[in-house]
Amino acid sequence: MPRGGTVFPLSELALLGGGALLAVSGIGRTAAMTAARALIEAGAGALMSFGVAGALDPALKPGSVVLPRELSLNHGPRYVCDASWRERVAAELRPLRAVSSGNLLTSDKAIDTPSEKMAAFLGTGAVAVDMEGAGVAEVAAAGNLPFIAVRVIVDTAADRLPAAVVAASRAGQVKIARLVMGVAASPGEIPGMMRLAQRYRVAMRTLRAIAPHLA
Repeated sequence: MPRGGTVFPLSELALLGGGALLAVSGIGRTAAMTAARALIEAGAGALMSFGVAGALDPALKPGSVVLPRELSLNHGPRYVCDASWRERVAAELRPLRAVSSGNLLTSDKAIDTPSEKMAAFLGTGAVAVDMEGAGVAEVAAAGNLPFIAVRVIVDTAADRLPAAVVAASRAGQVKIARLVMGVAASPGEIPGMMRLAQRYRVAMRTLRAIAPHLA
């Protein structure tokens, strides 16, 4: 089989070194489930959800790594990550970064204000929130496949997400034209967007640093 970043244009999957398959799903649980099913159809025997999240726990900072033991949906089922796989990955990452084992909440909408984040933290016990992880976990559970999630924090529990960013992301990916229009309509959000961009760069550096250790 081909190696080293070969792209499968019809399925939008990429074959990485060691035979791992990569699918970039976009934003949201439905998109993540579609990508997870495509991976299984291509022969994947285990699923990892890898990406960014927002902090609910005030102790988590941009760039913090979360390797949850469980994932949950708002008022929905809980999914337990494969313990042995998760611990192997944690052992690889601990020399590089502090690793939180707190639970991950998957939400169908952005939890974008400090008050909403605190309510979610107290109400669910989750330390971080994303919009994809539990969707991948659901597909893995249906196929009886091992699953783990690896998340890196972008926004902190004290950060308010700019409304223009939230609105531009509703289509499953960030729509630049919609983002520009939102900024033009609310220029007061520019400092918040600059702060979020800086936090995103921190998270991306962490993702790049840990990715080689996840095989």
